[in-house]
Amino acid sequence: MDAWYCKVGNNARRFIPPKGTTVPPNVPSPPPSPEPLLEVRRLTRLDQSGANQLLKPTDFTLMPGAQVALTGASGSGKSVFLRTLALLDAPSSGELLWQRSPLSNDSIPAYRTCVSYLSQRPALIEGTVLDNLQFPFTLKSLRGRRFNLERATDLLAQAGKDASFLSKSGADLSGGEAQIVALVRTLQLAPQVMLFDEPTSALDPQSAAAVESLVLHWFNAGAGSRAYVWISHDPEQARRMGTRRLTMNNGVLGAGDAA
Repeated sequence: MDAWYCKVGNNARRFIPPKGTTVPPNVPSPPPSPEPLLEVRRLTRLDQSGANQLLKPTDFTLMPGAQVALTGASGSGKSVFLRTLALLDAPSSGELLWQRSPLSNDSIPAYRTCVSYLSQRPALIEGTVLDNLQFPFTLKSLRGRRFNLERATDLLAQAGKDASFLSKSGADLSGGEAQIVALVRTLQLAPQVMLFDEPTSALDPQSAAAVESLVLHWFNAGAGSRAYVWISHDPEQARRMGTRRLTMNNGVLGAGDAA
């Protein structure tokens, strides 16, 4: 993984006063404006036949510190949008930028460690919870990074799971427990951006609350450098999890109600 890839501000511009302007000594230059994390320009996604637009030409910017809730009817294109942002499905046209830079094919694996996607149906491998948490570190894109048992145990504790949970078989997990494992597996990698596709829609209230708590803890630990998009059909959850709300209608992204 390219160490610089998830960092914000590496390309911060130095403030240069206009010609003829005197800057008093001991007065610091103003900090640079935050750079967007993600930008898409005229992004589209066609169905397999190529005849229908699942995602109409879309412009979208995700800034550091953004908490975006996305709502809309089933089949409106919400999941298509998030999967395209995650590059799990290739855009049919348009441009996707990470920290103002276009992505090359070679940079996509590193991008996916910085921008993570979580669906409502977690995909776990066979084995124990510990096996699942260690799995990402076997991937080529994470070569050079090591599994941190203390970090994983701390994340599980935030969700109310003690160390004995690590030895539990994935086959014996409830839906809520499986989602917690999938989320911890991702959060231990400290992504910059998370894309949540109805992550609690199939969970009981207690498990849903644990997932929300984990997400907000990860977000707040980033001190304003992280961001997420959260799809939900629950208006109350959308208000809890989003300070900015958007809607999707027939593949068209639009503004939602005020937060």
